[in-house]
This record gives sequence, structure tokens and C-alpha cells, in this order.
Amino acid sequence: MNSTVSSAAQSTSSRAAILPVALLSAFIGAFVVFGVGFAHSNVLHNAAHDSRHALGFPCH
Repeated sequence: MNSTVSSAAQSTSSRAAILPVALLSAFIGAFVVFGVGFAHSNVLHNAAHDSRHALGFPCH
């Protein structure tokens, strides 16, 4: 019984450790798609141009 409780506690703690990383990754991904996608700077626009089109994100 102790191993079941221990296993459940480890699963919960590993999920809690993953949550901040997942949120940060989602924020950075959204910034790349939307921030760079609608940027007026030609340098930013051209740097991600091919990637955006490969993912189906229109930029024109």
C-alpha cells in the first residue's frame, strides 16, 4: 500500500513540476506565432517567414 501512495505522490509532484514549463512553452510559442507573425519589422518577419508558411500561418 505504501508503494501505491508513494507512486501517486511522485506522479503529482512531477505534474506540478511540468506545469510551469508547459505554460512558459505555450507563452513563448504564442509569442513566436503571433508576435513575430504580425511584426512590422522586416528582419523579424523574414526570419520566421518559411516556418510560418510551413505551419499554415498566413502573413501576407
